[in-house]
Amino acid sequence: MPKHQFPLYFHEIYSSGLDRTARFPVDRYQLLADKLQSMDDGGLISWQMSRLASREEVQLVHQEDYVHRFLNHQLLEKEIRRIGLRPWKDTIVERTLRLTGGALQAMEKVLNGDSQIAGNMAGGTHHAFRDEGSGYCIFNDLAICAEKALLENHINRILILDLDVHQGDGTAKIFHGDERVYTVSLHGKNNFPFRKQVSDWDIEFENDTEDEKYLETLDQVLLILSEKEFDLVFFQAGVDGLASDALGLLKLSREGMKKRNEKVFQWRKNIGLPMSIFMGGGYAKPIEDTIDSFTDLFMEVPMWM
Repeated sequence: MPKHQFPLYFHEIYSSGLDRTARFPVDRYQLLADKLQSMDDGGLISWQMSRLASREEVQLVHQEDYVHRFLNHQLLEKEIRRIGLRPWKDTIVERTLRLTGGALQAMEKVLNGDSQIAGNMAGGTHHAFRDEGSGYCIFNDLAICAEKALLENHINRILILDLDVHQGDGTAKIFHGDERVYTVSLHGKNNFPFRKQVSDWDIEFENDTEDEKYLETLDQVLLILSEKEFDLVFFQAGVDGLASDALGLLKLSREGMKKRNEKVFQWRKNIGLPMSIFMGGGYAKPIEDTIDSFTDLFMEVPMWM
């Protein structure tokens, strides 16, 4: 048994809960789980089953009416269209609650001191606002986890480090002006969302930005963040900055993405803070590029615990 296992939350409904005809890489979660399990001969990953988030947990962030209508399959067609993932199956509700529940469990794992790092093999649903979803995101798991963590006496300030190629617009708006949560987003300038919100710190990259420029910028960001006070870190680790990503406009290589992760994990180890990982986006063509980069991400974690 390895000294440090990485707790990773997953449920098969992450893939099976979506309609296979949806304009979304439905199989990526199950494909990634299969690949990680086949590679993890040393038992570095401790697989955990995601629970259902409660209505009360979701309503720490989201408006009661929006939550009620979603849970009862009453969203308007225009609201569903804004979210995507269509056509919706009846399992969309359970999938969303388990996706959120897995994120909460990972956060609770590090808050309890059971692990320095834990993760959810889905989520990072940073486009969801308090009263509506958007961009494949129904409930904002980052925001829900932050609000729940802040109920703990020893958590006063949280860093959300969002390295998805798309700005975390929902998260930015939810916590705008809230000094308890510091939102940082490194994203493509011309990527969705086309109407950006204001994070505490937004760093925009021009189209076709490659590894060198991206990694130099990340180094500068992490250096400045080292001088700030936080109690907990959320890492939104989307890999849609890959050059082969169908929805991204950057040109990062697989090796560049690996170096990105290593820099973040080294920085976390240096400052000694607990970290929860939210998987984020990845839409490469071929999808194997996304699977490979997420495999690199999750297999790297135990080396830094």
